[in-house]
Parts: sequence; C-alpha cells; structure tokens
Amino acid sequence: MELSDLLTFSTVARLGGITRAADELNTVQSNVTQRVKALEAEIGTALFERHSRGMTLTGAGRRLLPYAERMAALSREALLAARDDGEPKGPLSIGSMETTAAVRLPLLLAEFHRRFPAVQLSLRTSTTAELVAGVLNGTFDGAFVAGPIEHAELEATVAFREELVLVTARRWQSLGALRAGTPGSGPTALVFRTGCTYRQRLEQVFSEFGWPSSARFELGTLDGMIGCVAADMGVTLLPRVVVGRNDTVNVHALNQAQARTETLFITRRAAHRYSALQGFVSCLNGHGEVIAA
Repeated sequence: MELSDLLTFSTVARLGGITRAADELNTVQSNVTQRVKALEAEIGTALFERHSRGMTLTGAGRRLLPYAERMAALSREALLAARDDGEPKGPLSIGSMETTAAVRLPLLLAEFHRRFPAVQLSLRTSTTAELVAGVLNGTFDGAFVAGPIEHAELEATVAFREELVLVTARRWQSLGALRAGTPGSGPTALVFRTGCTYRQRLEQVFSEFGWPSSARFELGTLDGMIGCVAADMGVTLLPRVVVGRNDTVNVHALNQAQARTETLFITRRAAHRYSALQGFVSCLNGHGEVIAA
C-alpha cells in the first residue's frame, strides 16, 4: 500500500467527502478519487459507501482506518524527528476542549508564539473523547482534556484545576428555586456533543438532583451555550472561570465532589518529543498551575 493513498483515505474518512478532503490536501478532487479507488482495487473491496450526503465507511473501511491513521502519524513523526536539530520549528498540532481554548490558552499561546516564532502552531477544539483518540493516533502532538485519564500509552500532567458550576438564567437566584420551579423531569440540559466530559458530569448532577430523564439540547459553541442559558432555554455545567463575570447568567456552586475537576495536558508516551513540543511544554510549565500528575 502507498502511504499517500492511506493518508488520502483517512482524510476522506475524517471529513466525510471528496471535496473537503481535496481542499485539506491541497489537491484536485479527481486525484483524491483516483487514490481512493486505487486503494480499494488493491484491497479488493469497497472502503466507502457513496450517497447524496457524502461518504461513509464500510465495515472494511472502519477496520482499515486505525491502521491508516497510525501509519500516517508514524510517517509524520519520523519526518519531524529526522529534521529536529534542537531548535523549535516546524508544525505543532495541539488539541483542546473549547472551554479551555477560550479562557485558559490565549496567554499561553501568545507567549509560545513570542518565544518560538518558527513553530507553525495549529489549535483544534473537540470533545475529550475525540482529543484522546487524536493523540493516540497521532493527529495531535498533545491535547488539553478533562481528567481523569488513565491509559497506558498516554502521559498526562495537570494543567489547570477547575471548579464546575451550574449556569442558569438570571431569574433562578438559587439551586433551591430552580428545583422548586422545575418540577417533574427538571430543566433542559444544554450540552456539547457526546464525548464531552462536562456533559457526562452534568448528567450525573441531574441524576443526583432527581432529573435523570430531563431533555437534552446539543450546542456546538461556547457563545451559543451561554446565550441559550441566558435566554432561559435550559441550564449547563461549565468551569467557573469560563463564565467569569458574565452578568447575563447566574452561577451556582455545587458540592466538592460535583465541582472539582482537572484539565490535563496529554501526550503519547512512545512519540518522539521533538523540540517544538518541548518548547510548548516549557511555556505550559511556566504558567504556575502545572504540576506533575
């Protein structure tokens, strides 16, 4: 198998279509189509199901994908290791939860850019589950995720300690008032998509409050989440630092077991920790809240 074919295949699988894959790979659609067909011919089976909404993996495609991702990541890692002369430079891919990226990372990223301008840093946000998978398959060099994370192939350090709070519309002045004013199944839970650790924690809190069957409404952005809470569409769970002094919503403290959480920075144990990543970690260590896990 050609490595370039596997890279093309994994890109189409991740983006769900030829057009988007061609844009990311900076090539023409016909080239992407040709590489996918060549790989299918070599394997002897279809890897994608084509339909009007895009392309989805067949069973064979799903089985091949983790191997393709690991081979592409290993190739990238080998290239970066060979080029690493001790001077931080080149690409560095970091993943983060959206809440962390919005509040915790701007000063860190600005410092890193000042100290290491030759590094081409990219930051992508996603859920903790997807970020962990991305570090394991080499999509990310490191990622900020919600703890706890226990995995034999990952190293983790505590980057930030957070207090989670229940966020409601201004009319709810206390948790007692919220519980009295939303009998039955309780308020709507405003959540990020499945795989978000804060969603899981909110569902645990709702269960403890006697609202295990409350309605869920998924949102894709932090601004949208806070806006919908302010409009009294429902309630959500966020780190207190994310809400800050926002005067459009109220925040309500939870008990220690419900509120305590840690944001971890994870990397893959077996990966070469080249100079750009070492530089990023040195900046992270300089931000005061980082301790060894």
